[in-house]
Amino acid sequence: MTLRKRIVPLGELINNRRVNKRLGLRALARKLDIAPSYLSDIENNRRVPSEEVLHRISEVLDLDFDILMREAGRLGKDAEQYIRDNELAGRLFRRIADSQLNREGLENLLTSLDRMEEQEDRE
Repeated sequence: MTLRKRIVPLGELINNRRVNKRLGLRALARKLDIAPSYLSDIENNRRVPSEEVLHRISEVLDLDFDILMREAGRLGKDAEQYIRDNELAGRLFRRIADSQLNREGLENLLTSLDRMEEQEDRE
């Protein structure tokens, strides 16, 4: 069971937002500090941008970073390293994946995690 099917490929999502913001390809590439040819490859789904480039894209184009990461098929360096370094984190991630929780179940998990973080901050 998939939570959400990809309707718009990553490159098209970025291209649509760039066009809606009336930014030319070269202008956006300058703002992102990348080559226009690299941005063109991203927009045409020939290259998958790094986490750093996705972060800059999210800021410049006001797109949700987590959505960009998901559409790029990336988990994030910190998350990947944490899962590699912590056996329980990897086990938890696999259990969540195996359980195929629906959106409500995942939101409940996130809410529980938020509460745990707040409690730790108070201690």
